[in-house]
Amino acid sequence: MALLPARAGRYREYVPAPTLRRHFSRLWSHALHDGPPAMVAIVPDGYCDLLWIDGRLVVAGPDRTAAFPVIRPGATVIGARFAPGAAAPWLKTPLSALVGCSIPLADIGRKDTAEFEARLANCPDPSDAAALFGRLLEETARDAEEPARDAAMIFAAADGGRPASGLLEHLGMSERQLRRRCHHHFGYGAKTLERIRRFQRFLDLCRKSGTMPLARLALEAGFADQPHMTREVGELSTLTPAIIFDQLSIGTRDD
Repeated sequence: MALLPARAGRYREYVPAPTLRRHFSRLWSHALHDGPPAMVAIVPDGYCDLLWIDGRLVVAGPDRTAAFPVIRPGATVIGARFAPGAAAPWLKTPLSALVGCSIPLADIGRKDTAEFEARLANCPDPSDAAALFGRLLEETARDAEEPARDAAMIFAAADGGRPASGLLEHLGMSERQLRRRCHHHFGYGAKTLERIRRFQRFLDLCRKSGTMPLARLALEAGFADQPHMTREVGELSTLTPAIIFDQLSIGTRDD
């Protein structure tokens, strides 16, 4: 059975330095357990991440469904999650070209990649590497293009359970323009983004809800009913809501 990151190792998130917050919503690290390899399910969240893994900087594009990367036991992955609307200008690449992909940053053409990888390679201690990773990002952020404000608004609407189409007049866009902007900044259309963010609301509720029944979780997350939740959660993660609830609630008790 696939494990969510919280059950396959020690996953932690950190608030970025003030100079980074326009471009990155979170910094994070994931230290996998030693022992037999585990199948880790990286579920879609509507974001794009920059990773330091196995001596390389890698861009993890947005996913439509769960990904199952092969990560060696005991490894530590360090990451930075782009803020909504920040990844495409920073990478100078539309996210529609990165959906479901993990691509070395060097292949995208950033000129500073080799230098940053060499500096990170000289930090074998994960804590030192994470601190340096953040400082390197601060160096690049000084000259980075500003994130797209309309993308941040579209994401916030989806995150709050409001259809992005309701923003059309406010944004001064047609439906076709909205679709094009969503594909550029998120990799897929507004409807898919809304599904993924509703799924993420379900995950948040699982972490916090204690013993809330699944039927109540479904309604609180914004699903029509429990069968709707079961179908959508399965399509996005390959796991059942009950399995996810069990894994995340155990994680909360362990913390």
